[in-house]
Amino acid sequence: MRFLIATDAWTPQINGVVRTLSSLVMELRARGHEVLVVSPDDFRTLPMPTYPEIRLSLATSGRMRRIIEAFDPQSIHIATEGPIGLATRSATLALGRGFTTSFHTRFPEYLRQRLPVPESLSYAFLRWFHGRANACLVPTEAVRRDLKAKGFRNLVTWTRGVDASLFHPRPPMDLGLPGPIFLTVSRVAPEKNLEAFLALDLPGSKVVVGDGPALAGLKRRFPDAHFLGSRSGETLAHLYASADVFVFPSKTDTFGIVLIEALACGTPVAAYPEPGPMDVVAGTKAGCISNDLRVACLAALALDRRDAAERAAHFTWGACADIFLDVLSRPAPQAVGSALPLPAAG
Repeated sequence: MRFLIATDAWTPQINGVVRTLSSLVMELRARGHEVLVVSPDDFRTLPMPTYPEIRLSLATSGRMRRIIEAFDPQSIHIATEGPIGLATRSATLALGRGFTTSFHTRFPEYLRQRLPVPESLSYAFLRWFHGRANACLVPTEAVRRDLKAKGFRNLVTWTRGVDASLFHPRPPMDLGLPGPIFLTVSRVAPEKNLEAFLALDLPGSKVVVGDGPALAGLKRRFPDAHFLGSRSGETLAHLYASADVFVFPSKTDTFGIVLIEALACGTPVAAYPEPGPMDVVAGTKAGCISNDLRVACLAALALDRRDAAERAAHFTWGACADIFLDVLSRPAPQAVGSALPLPAAG
């Protein structure tokens, strides 16, 4: 099949959306499908206000219409709600073609962190954006229930995966820091709630891997923490494996692929009871969930690393691609109200 995937988030950005889409594209192409990714690489861009690392594309529906007509895809998937997503939605509707969408990011909560925009207004826009889709793919069952309660339709749960060839248990590195090591891997931005982790009274060392607009301020406020900047590949995998606990303080993420990367390396998780951690960790021996993040961190120290790695084995990019292909091959009416849950805990 020929798939067109339109996304405002693409390399060189480092985030869960890019990880999901790039892994999906690799899986689809490995199965013999033809995939065209329309991304900011295809347009002139401007830096996003307050977040210049992210570029906003000057996409138009006319340009997208020409791209669609030239490629003539059998299925169109709109992955993000930004300028490229909006232009693709408009062009696809004008051509009388169907499309699917995906919900990756709780933008209303993110936006509220920066501007006094009511969440109700932002969610009204998102309902409009996704409302004409044959199906809207969401990352967890908890997110599906939440969006359904907010009036969204045609929701399908779409799992995430982990590259087990890279992220797996291995001997820890000597980081030269007093243990235990509490690690978080995240974009360093206000909506990630890293202060909640860095302010905890914990033994040992707190380590932050990642970059972002809040980095300089957090370094000043928390001089005892260790900020390693962005890491990827084998270095990142070694850092996961070298930590005693992976701490996930976010209350706005919809999944958190870093959760399953850490688990795959055998590192137990400590997190708040939010979507993502609740679907991935709750009810298992792979992590601890609590409204008191310090309690969760200390409890996670006692967990067996083998249970963490075993839980991560339930999440594969192959399963992610299976759901994507199933949904995009269905007649539109069958997508309404569907729920394909994440792998069961246990």
